This record gives sequence, structure tokens and C-alpha cells, in this order.
Amino acid sequence: MKAFTYERAHSAQQAARAAQQHPQAKFIAGGTNLLDLMKHQIETPTHLIDVNHIGLDQIEKTPDGGLRIGALVRNTDLASHPEVRKNYPVLSRALLAGASAQLRNKATTAGNLLQRTRCPYFYDTTKPCNKRKPGSGCAAIGGYERNLAILGTSEACIATHPSDMAVAMRVLDATVQTVAPDGARRSLALAQLHRLPGQTPQLETNLKAGELITSVTLPKPLGGRQTYSKVRDRASYAFAAVSMAAIQMPDGRFRFAFGGLAPKPWRVEAAESQSQPPAVAEVVLAGARSSSQTDYKKTLTARLIASALKGGNPL
Repeated sequence: MKAFTYERAHSAQQAARAAQQHPQAKFIAGGTNLLDLMKHQIETPTHLIDVNHIGLDQIEKTPDGGLRIGALVRNTDLASHPEVRKNYPVLSRALLAGASAQLRNKATTAGNLLQRTRCPYFYDTTKPCNKRKPGSGCAAIGGYERNLAILGTSEACIATHPSDMAVAMRVLDATVQTVAPDGARRSLALAQLHRLPGQTPQLETNLKAGELITSVTLPKPLGGRQTYSKVRDRASYAFAAVSMAAIQMPDGRFRFAFGGLAPKPWRVEAAESQSQPPAVAEVVLAGARSSSQTDYKKTLTARLIASALKGGNPL
């Protein structure tokens, strides 16, 4: 791990200003992803800004009946919150499907959304990776790609986004609130937070330099039947081969969002107007670029969709 300087911020705007003053700075809260990346020298920030003391650790109702989740709410607290368990069970189930209890106790809401890919070539500094070193190439393409993306990819990157929580928030139409170094605040849909790789896979979100996530807001409860299904190589502490957040609305319509398929939580609203499993799967998987190693993901996705539409347990 390379040397770095450290400061403790006491407000969100102070943290954002500090990031502007130190262009190679990183925010740190739980550190469950960042510290590993620093140890591997994948991330080499010259300055760390500790945001654990700026508040933003509350869950509260919004005037329109939704829920505002502070950026520093720990994953364990979010999963077990009575309002989340009652009105947003897909989110609680997704959180419990991710990582170990020890990590959930430390990991934060914002950090979960911003965690970086678990592509093995991203973590192997002896291999080329356009996320790690732009322009160096993508060793995953034509390499071991069994757990990598088949949707939203490019010739520069086929990595997946690892978050379970983000998939559930995507199906719930969550929005993200931020603060900039100059104090400006904005709100953007979760669908707009993460970027597809294109030719710049090192740019993973649409956040601006120094911009800090302050909260995530869920709209008023949708009701209906909510499930989160995660297919993985082992029963615990493994990232998704394919995951699916599904909501059967009170009027019978379905919503679907997927993990393990793309560089961001994947939702195709056009598929939700279909009622037959093959038609839904065809729209969701349109444009999929798979290989002999990843063809199974298309089969898994179709089966998860079929099971949800038929009212069964996808697992």
C-alpha cells in the first residue's frame, strides 16, 4: 500500500471541497472495497477523506410516502429496518444475499452503489485492463469470462457490476442525491448513475469530480409480491452469476431488474409490457453478446423470468 494523507470531514460539503482540493483523493466510509483495492495497488489515492462523521446515517420517511436512506446507513441496518422489510422486501432480500454479515455491518449504502467490478483481470495487475489502465486492452475478452457480462458491453470491457443492493434499487426506481464542492445539490435516477463502458470503461458513474452521494430515495411503496433471486457458484459470499429483482404489482404487471449480466444494474422497461416468459426474455436479452463460457447466463435469465411469471419460487 502506498503512502497517503488523511483527513476527517465533518460535513458533506466539507468532504466534497476536500476532494476538489486533492484531485487524487478518495472518500472512505466502511472501506470494504477501497482498502482491498489499495492493498493491491489498483487504487492509489494520495489522500483519503473519512466521511464517517458527517451524519447521513438515518432512514426517514419522505413527505410523499417514500423513504430517504442516508449514504452512510450500513447495509445491516438497512436490511433490518422495519419500513424496508415491510414495504421494500426486495431490497432487504438483496442486501442479505450480498457479502457476509461482518461486511454488511461495515458497508454503506453509497459505498455499495459505487463498489468496483470483481472481474479477475481488474484485480490482476499483471494483466491488461482498460478500467485500471485505459488503453491497455481487456484481457477478459477471449480469456476466462464465465462470470462476466453479456449485455451493455463494449470492445473495451466486459466487466459486471457486483452490487445486489443496486439491482433491487433499480427495480424500485430509486433516485440518488448528491452534493458538489460548491454546495450545489442534485438528484439523478439510479438508472443514470452508472455508465456503460463504451470506450471509456474507467468512467463508471456520471458523478462529477468531488461530487458526494448524500442519500438514496425510494418512491412510495409499490406493494405486490417482491422477490430477489441470486444464482451463484456457492451458497454464501459469492457474487451473482445471474440475479433478478422481481415485483409483481397489485395490478398483475411485473417489473424486473438483473445483476450479473451487465456493467450496471440491468432493467429493460420495454420487456415489462410482455406477458409471456419467452417474449420477456427475448427483450431483456436483446443484443446479448455471449460466448461458450457465458451462454448459460441466457438460459438462467430465461428460467428466472419464467418462474417469476408463473408465480413460483425462482430458486
